[in-house]
Amino acid sequence: MRLILASASPRRRELLTQAGIPFTVETADIDESQLPGEDPVTYTTRLAREKALAVLEKHAGEDDVLVLGADTIVTVDGLLLGKPKDADDAARMLRMLSGRAHEVVTGVALLSVEKTVSHAERTAVFFQAVNEDEIAAYVDTGEPMDKAGAYGIQGQAARFIPRIEGDYSNVVGLPVAVVAGMLKGF
Repeated sequence: MRLILASASPRRRELLTQAGIPFTVETADIDESQLPGEDPVTYTTRLAREKALAVLEKHAGEDDVLVLGADTIVTVDGLLLGKPKDADDAARMLRMLSGRAHEVVTGVALLSVEKTVSHAERTAVFFQAVNEDEIAAYVDTGEPMDKAGAYGIQGQAARFIPRIEGDYSNVVGLPVAVVAGMLKGF
């Protein structure tokens, strides 16, 4: 079986490569709008399945294909924080996270022509209090702009995060141990 990652995320690529899992990449263009009443687990697993299905459909008739879809969201106070629209939005998100805990949820889906398996991994992340100057300096790096919740734990935002409870790779964007376990099932 050959694995296709249905994601343009360089972080997901790095995590799979570090884990020694061979794959190729194909992106999926889907509507990522949240449906009314969707909680973070339902939302991320639905998007992961839809991304994987969109790529799998391109390989109709190929029995040796597995497609991995994933989607990560940050949630705080019942709000879902995706990627910021601009620098002001990134600063707004960082203010919301400052001095408190939040949750990172990554939905993953692994599809073949015969089987679908999905899972949502949840990790608690504790942010220290950050002031306006720290927020502005971090936003000015550009790092927050393509990340759910406007931060990257694997980058400069690591200095704001004294601890997590759960899977570190999940916060980066893909719970690698979960994915490895799912692959064993295929």
